[in-house]
Amino acid sequence: MADLPLPHAARSSHNRLALLALLAGAVAIGGSPIFVRLSEVGPVATAFWRVALAFLPFLGALRFFPPATADTRPSGLRDYLMLLLPGVFLTIDLLAWHLSLDMTSVANATLLANLAPVFVTLGAWLLFRAKITRIFLAGLAMTLAGVVILKGGPLAMGGGEIAGDATAIVAAIFYAAYMLAIGYVRTRFSTLRIMVWSTFSTALLVLPFALVFEDVLVPVTLYGWAMLLGLALVCHVGGQGLVTYALAYLPTAFSSLTLLLQPVVAAVLAWLLLGEAVGPMQAIGGTIVLAGILVARRG
Repeated sequence: MADLPLPHAARSSHNRLALLALLAGAVAIGGSPIFVRLSEVGPVATAFWRVALAFLPFLGALRFFPPATADTRPSGLRDYLMLLLPGVFLTIDLLAWHLSLDMTSVANATLLANLAPVFVTLGAWLLFRAKITRIFLAGLAMTLAGVVILKGGPLAMGGGEIAGDATAIVAAIFYAAYMLAIGYVRTRFSTLRIMVWSTFSTALLVLPFALVFEDVLVPVTLYGWAMLLGLALVCHVGGQGLVTYALAYLPTAFSSLTLLLQPVVAAVLAWLLLGEAVGPMQAIGGTIVLAGILVARRG
């Protein structure tokens, strides 16, 4: 049974809580580059452990703390496919993203992968006839411009290979597909149920690639396991779980735009934890990203 319509006051309360969850989720996911950078295993193996270690907490939470709100149980092949589909999209996104980092410049890969909100907005309009206002589009343009400035400006887009740039765009398209799929299934299923199935399918699909392409699959020190656990629990359980919750109450296009806080958070964490300098351009870019999100929120 789907959730019953909420009174206006209850919807407003849920929307405010969802916005806070979305922002917290974006901050949590923003820490993922730090954990990946510090991981003892390769990027594909790291991606596998990210979802594999997150699966049991989600499964345990669904088993021992069932959702308080009405939660549809999958009853047929179509329902199971719907729950598994977001994990398929996330798998392609992760593989394309990590592959692009070896095929083109880091700046190109990062900037092009951040085009996901453009594809989410386009997909929401084409598939679900979502209303896209001019104010939202202005906020989207501001936010993307802020990310470009944050990553070094237009001049940073150089030295990349066409195939690698195209692969980064593929990553953006499939992350957009992941967001749209999550937003769609969230109208029927609870956050925990969606995360259990999507995390399971992602782990199952990433594992063969990790076995083929990685020389080292298992970390050998407690520090290595700590980095993987941090990535799984903070970024996937906390970050993706909060974002999935928020998608029940907020438009998918706006939610994807707010996730552009991630490079801002990553830059701040890299400055605090790794000693990477944050210059005036990064500060200006981060400010523009935040301003663009505020403008889009009004739209």
